[in-house]
Amino acid sequence: MNRIDRIINNKCYIKCMAEIKTLEAARRFCGHGMEHCLDVARIMMILNYEEQADLSRELIYAAALLHDIGRGMEYKTGISHEQAGISTARDILKACGFSQEETGLLIEAIRSHRDASIREERTLSGLLYRADKLSRACYACEAEPACDWDISKKNMQIQY
Repeated sequence: MNRIDRIINNKCYIKCMAEIKTLEAARRFCGHGMEHCLDVARIMMILNYEEQADLSRELIYAAALLHDIGRGMEYKTGISHEQAGISTARDILKACGFSQEETGLLIEAIRSHRDASIREERTLSGLLYRADKLSRACYACEAEPACDWDISKKNMQIQY
């Protein structure tokens, strides 16, 4: 997990996460800060175990920590955060010692983490997609009645 420590201490990562926190300060709905990222990582770990996907803990945590890294850019430019985060994530992963092969897997997971067609895959991308959705505690959210998510997408009971 040394490379995960490098990610969370990377100057670019810290700057991007601070920007997201600032831009979401008045947001009533689901946030995209460190708490969300760690929830996603922990749910991915459970899914990895339950489905015997055999993914490394470092890849799981790296995907979870970086999947929303483009949010600040999305808020400022309108470019989807999954597209906006690819370049930043690639730079962070390189600086933190991830191989080209690992970086490719992680970039694909970030790029596709909102693509429902991968929902059932036992891959890094599939686990990230599901964990991102499962991490939302809609049942406990005071903003839930005003949320524009369709009721079929909301988590109205604890699953993980």
